[in-house]
Amino acid sequence: AGDTGQGARTWIKELLNQDMAFQHIKVIYPTAPARPYTPMKGALSTVWFDRYKISNDCPEHTETIESMCHGLTDLINDEIKSGITKNRILVGGFSMGGGMAMHLAYRFHRDVAGVFALSSFLNKESAVYQALNRNEGDLPELFQCHGTADELIPYSWGEETNKMLKSLGVPASLHTFPNLDHELSRTEIEKLKNWIVEKLPIEVAKSN
Repeated sequence: AGDTGQGARTWIKELLNQDMAFQHIKVIYPTAPARPYTPMKGALSTVWFDRYKISNDCPEHTETIESMCHGLTDLINDEIKSGITKNRILVGGFSMGGGMAMHLAYRFHRDVAGVFALSSFLNKESAVYQALNRNEGDLPELFQCHGTADELIPYSWGEETNKMLKSLGVPASLHTFPNLDHELSRTEIEKLKNWIVEKLPIEVAKSN
């Protein structure tokens, strides 16, 4: 919580020694709006949604999650209007951003190409699980990464999220990073890049 899209881009660039760029894929780093954040005693913070507390065992702040899903849907629709098909769009993020992406994809946009969530989790009674209980049809693949030394979002919360989503029919993988705290690592971003290219291969023009 508290970083911006530009901050995330810079962080990844420092880890890779270059931008996370692809010849055939546009990367967008949106920034969350500033809102009062309860875990920080109501201080304004750039967060995707509010939380009653940083715990997987409390209700979700549904109101702020819903409003953000609508805002991010506009972003997706802008890309579609510019000619990108829905099955060529991936959504994902770090920490809260990954939680946001799971809400967005599994509740409202099940026709995206995939979802990635780095050091993220869903609350035990998440609206995502409730939506998936009524699931019909294919679901986008989830690429999840988590460090075992994460002191903010325990690894067990990420693992539990992964198991729960799998049990509800999500094709999901979980990549474990020993000794990694609540941060990104170069190896992790390299793995993510490979997964992105696998999900969105260069489209070869069909010859008649």
